[in-house]
Amino acid sequence: MKTDALVNELKFSTARSSGSGGQHVNKTETKVELIFDIDNSQILRNEEKDILYQNLANRISKNGLLKMSSQVKRSQVWNKRIVIQRFIDTIQHALKPQKKRIPTRKPKAVNEKRLKNKRVKSDIKKMRKNIIL
Repeated sequence: MKTDALVNELKFSTARSSGSGGQHVNKTETKVELIFDIDNSQILRNEEKDILYQNLANRISKNGLLKMSSQVKRSQVWNKRIVIQRFIDTIQHALKPQKKRIPTRKPKAVNEKRLKNKRVKSDIKKMRKNIIL
């Protein structure tokens, strides 16, 4: 998938970051919010859009917008880089095909060992009982 083309479809908005930071946080807009409209994407195929809707259902709004934000750094440029990288990682992880789990079987030796240990424990407990003469 072309990540560069996807980045061109992103929209960004900025806001003042919350939290501590003194006067700097009160006057600069360092928080960056990324908005990606899945329905109107030209790069993604319909199958990919369906997969994204399934795998990212809890992160997509009713309007079909995927929103992510970053306010980690005190620089708008750094926060923009961080949120773009998180977006790319999220999309790639969501579109990666999931391997089907093949259940494994317990080896016969493991089961026999478990049963042997149970017999040994049982014998130990039998030996503790009072012997009636």
